[in-house]
Amino acid sequence: MTPPRARTWGRIGQTPVVRVRGRGSGRVSMAGMACYKPGQRSRLIYAIREYRGRKDEPKGFGWRDLRDLILRARLQLGGPIVLVWDNVRLHLTAGMREFIDANAEWLTVFQLPTYAPDLNPTEGVWSLVKRDIGNLAAADLGQITRAVKRKLKMLQYRPEVIDGCLAGIELAL
Repeated sequence: MTPPRARTWGRIGQTPVVRVRGRGSGRVSMAGMACYKPGQRSRLIYAIREYRGRKDEPKGFGWRDLRDLILRARLQLGGPIVLVWDNVRLHLTAGMREFIDANAEWLTVFQLPTYAPDLNPTEGVWSLVKRDIGNLAAADLGQITRAVKRKLKMLQYRPEVIDGCLAGIELAL
């Protein structure tokens, strides 16, 4: 997740300055699925990873993490899954392709065109999360992670917002 930018207000002629302490190393990565099924409420299934710049920890999600998220979604949703993916490099790895081929009886994948965020409802979810933390002056990475988790949890309990992300791409079930 890149640092969000947001607007604020200040007195005329005085630029507002926000002092933030910390080294600035680390990042919060998110992976998620906006899940839709006719006649049922929409769902958001996600995972968060915090990277603090240490040598032994992974910087982001690997294909195994994404595989585990898909398996968790299958357990929660209780049925076959049709994934509509963008062309993130992680989605195209050999390990991920093997996993998809091995589970073809319950997992179907469609690839979006190369750069098409306007066709991906999950981009709307990420936009909402980034907008919410845009004016957060975090003291440390943990505070950013907590804010992201809080926003994602709130979105899970508001299926109408997730429906709005689908409506925003002008596609229907």
